[in-house]
Amino acid sequence: MTRHVKSMHSIDIDTVEMMLDIMKYSINRISNSNPDMGKPTKEEDLLKLVGETVTEEGIGGEKAFELFKNVLSKAAVPVDHPRHLAFVPAAPTKAAILFDLVTSASSIHGAYWMTGGGGIFCENRAMDWLVSLTGLPEKSFGVFTSGGTAANLSAIVAGREYWRSLDDTNKGLKTLLITSSGAHSSIKSMAKVIDADILLVDDENEDYLTGSALRKAIHNLSQFDRKRLFAVVATGGTTNAGIIDDLNGIAEVCEQEHLWYHVDAAYGGGALAAPSVRHLFNGIERADSVTIDPHKWMFSPYDCGAVIYKNMELAANAHSQKGAYLDIFKDEGAQGFNPADYQIQLTRRLRGLPLWFSLAMHGTKKYTEAIERGISLANFAAQQIQANDQLELIREPGLSCVLFKRKNWKAEDYTHWTYTNHQSNFALVTPTKWTIDGESQTCARFCFINPDTNENDIIEILDSMN
Repeated sequence: MTRHVKSMHSIDIDTVEMMLDIMKYSINRISNSNPDMGKPTKEEDLLKLVGETVTEEGIGGEKAFELFKNVLSKAAVPVDHPRHLAFVPAAPTKAAILFDLVTSASSIHGAYWMTGGGGIFCENRAMDWLVSLTGLPEKSFGVFTSGGTAANLSAIVAGREYWRSLDDTNKGLKTLLITSSGAHSSIKSMAKVIDADILLVDDENEDYLTGSALRKAIHNLSQFDRKRLFAVVATGGTTNAGIIDDLNGIAEVCEQEHLWYHVDAAYGGGALAAPSVRHLFNGIERADSVTIDPHKWMFSPYDCGAVIYKNMELAANAHSQKGAYLDIFKDEGAQGFNPADYQIQLTRRLRGLPLWFSLAMHGTKKYTEAIERGISLANFAAQQIQANDQLELIREPGLSCVLFKRKNWKAEDYTHWTYTNHQSNFALVTPTKWTIDGESQTCARFCFINPDTNENDIIEILDSMN
């Protein structure tokens, strides 16, 4: 008699019940617009609570799911709470979250048209919209990545390979790129990955890169450093304060000096869809490459970034991978756009699908309204701060970021305030650093992404500082 061994992929009654439990949890979580804030827990404490979960025989789906639902999920801090105003939060639409489930269930490999054509078609419709927001010239296009770090790295590698192709003597040089002190940490990390030196250049007043400061810095370079300078990275909305560099001025210098011009708009790029601030990005259309993170201010689930190129051929020259097993499909339907040719990853899921579905469902007008809501909330918060004798607005809001301080507070006061509000499941607003009168000082920071945040939330959070 042949003994039947149940496969991990088989479906039985227990599996069906577990699937229904998971779907019920997912529906409840998606429909809950005011979830618990969650609290971080030490790994050793979690191990005491749940025990070993990966064992030779397994602990069973029901038990594993119960542990996640009742213990582990509560030891994480969800980013979509309307009073989560720290870091750069996120607020994926219900449509995008649901379609993220569909994306995984569809099991589509998104690297090549042959395996993912229908899904890549959808991604490309969403990408069309992103590209249109930048104003880049015709034939500019892009691909979805795991986030801003992968997008920035992909863009700069494309720029470096193009620079190397211009002169054989460039191939033996350690490269140099310029950015500002306010640039995202991934720019500095990316420079390490490609073994490039980095020069930080700022305006005299803030972490803000201007065309004049850039021109002066290049003029002061040694002949050797000028030879190895290949790129400038500007920021379209710093994560700390929402500052947008002098994009037009930087573009002019890069064009004159024949440098690759990249704009990191991972956070701020969502505001390209907001008419009230779109003019602040003038000059982005002159970039060679642009980064935008839909999982930040375009209401997609993690992880979804995007890199856009003015010249897709230059990106393909840098990233296209060749292999005997990758070029075997000759039928006409298998020929099409291959996202793997334009960024550092080969294997990839269809990260742009949830964005496409949400855009298709709601329309781009709803996106504009939701993004404008974040800007409106930032302006409202600034007004409330200015009207409070105990508070001080440090600078005018930058996009949806607001920096402010409580008079006479020290660094430990901000830390205690953050901890108390978070522990009570009230709000998460973390402090940051800002240079005031030449001195780095601790202050408070709001970053508004979630359109479900309301004015009363802001008032109550500010009142908690009294």
